[in-house]
Amino acid sequence: MKQENHVVIMAGGVGSRFWPLSTPECPKQFIDVLGVGKSLLQLTVERFDGICKPDNIWIVTNKMYVSKIKEQVPQIPVSNILCEPCRRNTAPCIAYVSWRIKSKDPKANIVVTPSDHIVTNIQEFKRIVTNSLKFTSETDAIVTLGIKPSRPETGYGYIQADLSSASLRNKELFRVNSFKEKPDLATAQQYIKKNFYFWNAGIFVWNVNTIVNAFRVYQTSLAKVFESLIPVYGTAEEQAAIDKVFPECENISVDYAIMEKAEEIFVHPADFGWSDLGTWGSLLKQAPHDLYGNSVIGQDVKLFDSSNCIVHTIGEKKVIVQGLDGYIVAEHDNTLLICKLSEEQRIKQFTE
Repeated sequence: MKQENHVVIMAGGVGSRFWPLSTPECPKQFIDVLGVGKSLLQLTVERFDGICKPDNIWIVTNKMYVSKIKEQVPQIPVSNILCEPCRRNTAPCIAYVSWRIKSKDPKANIVVTPSDHIVTNIQEFKRIVTNSLKFTSETDAIVTLGIKPSRPETGYGYIQADLSSASLRNKELFRVNSFKEKPDLATAQQYIKKNFYFWNAGIFVWNVNTIVNAFRVYQTSLAKVFESLIPVYGTAEEQAAIDKVFPECENISVDYAIMEKAEEIFVHPADFGWSDLGTWGSLLKQAPHDLYGNSVIGQDVKLFDSSNCIVHTIGEKKVIVQGLDGYIVAEHDNTLLICKLSEEQRIKQFTE
């Protein structure tokens, strides 16, 4: 049986940090954050074009978002949209979809990715993913993509790699020494002084048998849950069975559950213009700037005597901003936000 590539997109998050654009009812993965006419989910699906056919793309989400997914990516089979009845972090999510894929394609080669990140160098992204897929198709290894850090970022976890010797099979892959939690600023500054620390992008590559066996070894109870559902995968009874067992699963990330325990784990250092777009500030860093550090996403926006601002006003006919330094100006659905970038963590309490 030929080994085929599959892509798993995790799209169940309730990311509402881009308020007023994003809300729990319509989180950021379904929004045109970049002003390019496509949502982050659509961009995620698009960048796997040529790596994986639409029939092998799987989206794991919350029931409330199924209609949005059908609308935005109609090329994905409805049977490939898997619904979690509740949030249980990434390990149960990945265990579920892994057993589900295995029931259809016992030799599947899989990439797992979040739905709400951006990549600016698509060609390099595809090269690295293809390179990693070849490696995992020939070995029992797990590969994680490690982003070369450009600043002492405290919002990301880090991967410590052993760069002393590359894999004999692939010179771009190195063994992982350890995973590091999100550091404080002093620790992050130490990390970026060394060339063997990378941002953990949460993008994983493995063969379906490798990850299923890892769950069997390191997360026996989770493995038993999803192994027991083999008779119902792909049937009309699947959703009811998942609704019953999923809430009983441990709330645990795949990093804790598998990655920090697995022995054959490698990192592929990468630099393809990646960002997880977790904040308005991260969007400002990622988007094009004018000479004064302003980033504008909108049709008719004029800035005067302003610097270091992010303006997102797609729905407005004309916007004029004067005299602001370091502000967010965002409009959506008859709501206007004007807030200091330094205070954006307080946006939620402003809206309550």
